[in-house]
Amino acid sequence: MDLNLFKVFDAVYRANSLTEAAKDLHITQPAVSNALARLREHFDDPLFVRRGRSIAPTPLADSIAADISNSLIALQESLHRGQQFDPTTSKRRFIISMGDPIEFVALPSLISQLQQHAPGIRLQSQRLVRDQLSRQLISGEISMAVDIPQAVDPSIQQQFLFKDDFWVMMRENHPLAAQSLSLKSYLLAQHISVSGRSRGSVIEDAALNRKGLNRNIILRGQSYYSASHIVAETDLLLTLPKHLALRFQQFLPLQCLPLPLKLPALEMQMYWHRSANNDTAHQWLREKIQAIIAQNGDAN
Repeated sequence: MDLNLFKVFDAVYRANSLTEAAKDLHITQPAVSNALARLREHFDDPLFVRRGRSIAPTPLADSIAADISNSLIALQESLHRGQQFDPTTSKRRFIISMGDPIEFVALPSLISQLQQHAPGIRLQSQRLVRDQLSRQLISGEISMAVDIPQAVDPSIQQQFLFKDDFWVMMRENHPLAAQSLSLKSYLLAQHISVSGRSRGSVIEDAALNRKGLNRNIILRGQSYYSASHIVAETDLLLTLPKHLALRFQQFLPLQCLPLPLKLPALEMQMYWHRSANNDTAHQWLREKIQAIIAQNGDAN
């Protein structure tokens, strides 16, 4: 039996779609169909049946799915245990899924360290898609991810990285920069908010709304990076995580003050699939990321 057939079965079972399984495995849909045909012949069972626009597993497929998934993970872990990792000679490539703020804070230091200690390792930073996180880690589409706490598949490992308070950023010599920022002054000022979503409240507005308060938002942007440049040249205020504000302050004429509103601290986690637990190269990179991010946040 070709073990690759079981990889196809596992991908189809998780995706409930031949098309999505083909994308995850980076093969054609006819190749997926051919593999399923061989498995159906072996098990004398259709394994998957059409149900509307998707497919559903048969009782036999349900009964063998966990065994196949666990066996693939055990095989992957065995392969990693057999590999010797030397950062100075390794040619490994890792794909890390993270948002723009973490990319801006972590990647410069991480790349600097890789150039010094692991010049052959290659990285790809990929935009974070929260509702696809578990699937992408399970399929190997991404190596690891950094994001806020969220519900994930039981096969996904996670580790706390840091927590961070929200601060307010304004240009140097802003009328509010020379005094302690009050909630009243904060609400009367003009603001820029940042969100990757086209609609819906951001964290600070949701907290204000619960108190029956509103602020004057005249611009909603997609990126803290561009927002920081706008703030440096206008009287707008920007509310953002403290570690990110301090980072921007290194490059732009900005002033940072504590937010005059109590918000839950922003938490960040690192996520990876359990098949990488004993991968020494993966472990090494996770430790590097953890150390770098901890320098920019509160890791207590």
